[in-house]
Amino acid sequence: MNETLKRGISGAIYIILLLASILYSTESFFILFGIFLVITVYEFCNLIQIHKLFPILFGTVLYTIVTLVSHYNKITTDTINNIFNTDLEISINIQQLDVVLLVVALVVSIKCILFLFYDNIQKISTSSKYLYLLGYIILPFVFITKISFGINDYNPKIIIGLFILIWTNDTFAYIVGKSIGRTKLFEKISPKKTIEGFFGGVVFAVLAGYLISKYYIRANPQFSDRSILIWTSIAVIVGIVGTVGDLIESKFKRIAGVKDSGSIMPGHGGILDRLDSVIFVAPIIFLFYQILNYVS
Repeated sequence: MNETLKRGISGAIYIILLLASILYSTESFFILFGIFLVITVYEFCNLIQIHKLFPILFGTVLYTIVTLVSHYNKITTDTINNIFNTDLEISINIQQLDVVLLVVALVVSIKCILFLFYDNIQKISTSSKYLYLLGYIILPFVFITKISFGINDYNPKIIIGLFILIWTNDTFAYIVGKSIGRTKLFEKISPKKTIEGFFGGVVFAVLAGYLISKYYIRANPQFSDRSILIWTSIAVIVGIVGTVGDLIESKFKRIAGVKDSGSIMPGHGGILDRLDSVIFVAPIIFLFYQILNYVS
């Protein structure tokens, strides 16, 4: 089969599966990203060369527990009471849990940035491997599910809007870079990325953010200006932080000596290759939402 056709078909299947799961129900969204988590952990374990069984089990259990506790707190409480045959009122402080998980994810994100720009060592210590696995891979999937709730109930438009921004940034960074790109962004890690492409991606992502806020989110007219500011700000975050996330994954692959994280998507590589930007940007977007909520 022609490589371009193969890439087009696998990409279309990925997008249809993603959109269908997000739009169908909260549960289908959680399940699909739970599956993505398992595959991504598997691929990352291959990259950094550690055993896969425990990380997959740990990641699945953590994702499931945090998801249940965060979004089905009453159901979880009732289930625990039934298991232990008690009428005790079990209170789980969701905000404290979020803060702890967010701090861990942000600390590991900083470590990833230092690893990208300042760490010339080509061998990663065992402790660092597991730290990256937790904060760079597993926890971002938790925050992807949390982002979909915004500050109220599940809203598929939020997560779809986020993916549209990421796809827009990636697409136009490639188009602009291919057309007028001359200055390399970070040649030793990603030889094809250019500064012109980077700024082109950000500009078109901001434009997409404006269009999303005005025509897709369809905020109440009295909040339209605020919605535009929020989504254009998210677009800037996606353009900058998402590109850093892409470069970080490229460094892991360069150290491992491979082109792709996996082969599950013909012509595209692995699931980590498709989600490298969104998993790195997810904790930052969640923090952004918390700041907005606090200011409001």
